[in-house]
Amino acid sequence: MHALRRLTRPPTHNARRVPRYSGRPHPPRTISSKAHSAPYPGRTHSCGSLSSDNAGQRVILAGWILPERQLIASQRKMRTIGKSFYHLKDSYGTTQLLVDHAQGDSYNTLLQVPVESTVLIEGVVELRPIDARKLGNTGAVDVLVDRVTLLNAATPDMPFLPSNPHNLPNEELRARYRYLDLRRSALSQNIKKRSQVAHIVRNVLHDLDFTEVETPVLLRSSPEGAREFLVPARNSASSDPTQGSQRQPVFYALSQSPQQPKQLLICSGGVDRYFQIAKCFRDEDGRKDRQPEFTQIDLEMAFVSWGKNQPPSPSSADETNVWRIGGHQVREVVEKLVREIWKDIQGIELPETFKVMTYHEAMTRFGSDKPDTRFGLEILNLSDLLPHVSDGSSASSDVILECIVVHKSGDSAYIKASHTSEGDTSTEITQEHITLTDATRKTWLLESKAASHVYPDMSSEDQTIVNKALKLKAGDDIWLSYRPRVPTGGSTALGRARLQIFERAQSRGDFVVTKDPHFLWITEFPLFTRDDADKEHLAHGRWSSSHHPFTAPVWQDIDALYRGEAEKVRGQHYDLVLNGVEIGGGSVRIHDSAMQDFIFTHILKLDDTEKFPFNQLLHALQCGAPPHGGIALGFDRIMAILCNTSSIRDVIAFPKSASGTDLLFKSPASVSRQVLEEYGIQPQPGQME
Repeated sequence: MHALRRLTRPPTHNARRVPRYSGRPHPPRTISSKAHSAPYPGRTHSCGSLSSDNAGQRVILAGWILPERQLIASQRKMRTIGKSFYHLKDSYGTTQLLVDHAQGDSYNTLLQVPVESTVLIEGVVELRPIDARKLGNTGAVDVLVDRVTLLNAATPDMPFLPSNPHNLPNEELRARYRYLDLRRSALSQNIKKRSQVAHIVRNVLHDLDFTEVETPVLLRSSPEGAREFLVPARNSASSDPTQGSQRQPVFYALSQSPQQPKQLLICSGGVDRYFQIAKCFRDEDGRKDRQPEFTQIDLEMAFVSWGKNQPPSPSSADETNVWRIGGHQVREVVEKLVREIWKDIQGIELPETFKVMTYHEAMTRFGSDKPDTRFGLEILNLSDLLPHVSDGSSASSDVILECIVVHKSGDSAYIKASHTSEGDTSTEITQEHITLTDATRKTWLLESKAASHVYPDMSSEDQTIVNKALKLKAGDDIWLSYRPRVPTGGSTALGRARLQIFERAQSRGDFVVTKDPHFLWITEFPLFTRDDADKEHLAHGRWSSSHHPFTAPVWQDIDALYRGEAEKVRGQHYDLVLNGVEIGGGSVRIHDSAMQDFIFTHILKLDDTEKFPFNQLLHALQCGAPPHGGIALGFDRIMAILCNTSSIRDVIAFPKSASGTDLLFKSPASVSRQVLEEYGIQPQPGQME
């Protein structure tokens, strides 16, 4: 039986064609809310699989019914009068239904079925007239319907209609009803593409003799850099001698990454090449490219060695496009994996090897440790043009003056964006934005506060040298700044200004960025940093690791490490950057337990309690651990790029909001005092009252 009753007053023909959600409940209907629970025939095809080859076949389809469709006048002339058109959608695609009004039962049924209801359609495939055919498998055919079964009626007061992409509510409401939002083709295709990429990853890595291993999600809290999520455990027994004998609440920590487990796997000798598509958790503020829980493609390899055909020293003057650290095997695996993904998903053949740039070069030329190389506007070092200038106090030897020049003629795509962009504002002038006129072209450097801070005794001759070298003319824009000679952190003031100009030029329509993917390896980062605000809650003014505390130093800098000159030590750390987005990061690991303990104790200055979570790793390194290294690729970020969306929330089935909350499952949520007491946790005074 059909789970359907006739409307007491059938709606007008036009009333069901273009349903709109006004924010108010729809008028009540007399359709039964009882779903069809009797036997029904199984579908023979999906809604996206029919083509001209199926013409004349009887088919059974199942999916969600969309509004009745009106044809344009030219198409109506070519069709038989007395027929209606609907679309039936499932997760595979959409098929157009042709309903003859003479088929009273089918037509009347569809008239009464609310939009987005689940129905079973039986009918015969017909070819469309030639001039009505469209691209795609189902664009050449219709299904002439002769029977309709309502499987489950949709409520008339749905919060929004996912079938209407032109009238979608805000992101918050869609997140609250994510199960409806996922019905949209744009999101469902993203989820399918994610599955395809995961399949490619597994196939490629299995062919490269990697072993997939699941590592624990519940671990122990450890100071590895990011804030952790803690999970209370009812068992109050603790194996941690630092806690003493007093009964205290105990906690797991959700894994920030499988870092220690995967290193221990390689140290064991039982696994030579490990991989995992791993869930990771960090208690950080949400962004478009960051979630509290995220997924990474995690790799680790034994016996990684120094790069091939290396120059005699990483201090060589030529640092362009040369891999001068260890872990080249990791590089080769990742490049092969990425090439296969882009070939199969995007149809793009990538080069055999990706370009390489050191951290120092990236910060010097682009003002960023993840530079976007799809456009120019490179930073110029003015101190190189004025090597003889000095203020006598040696302060200028530790600071450099640099600029970006946006030429009115040569950089016409950016000049209007540059004029309307704003520089950093601070009490101390570190950046200036100057638009040259005929009057200021000969004096701008001498009058600059940023320049006079670095070189107070500049002369008109210096001004002439700079103008000539930069080929400055009236109408040009100059972005001027100074910074420490040794770059630190992730970006500089001019690096941020460069991106601001680029983004504004795109939004204005003055510049269209290339669609070609620009992959780039960044290497030789500082091993330690004091410029990472995200890590300060653990560092408390101490040095912290730029990557993580298990990253090996460049071997030429080991002596500086043991002398305690942390600021001079580079790491064997590598990031993979795509179009200015970091999509992966890894390193060669320390396999010398004495060196690892030295870094914990003398550089990071961890006390015994902070070092305790790493004791098992230190001991494993003492047991003949091989040289090893690995990388973690951000699966969500890669998918966002492949799906051409700016937010990773669009490629995650059930994402968190920007604030880290889940509007669908209403998490996080409070628990009762009784539950807290089971875990030995006492609420703060005034809470839970």
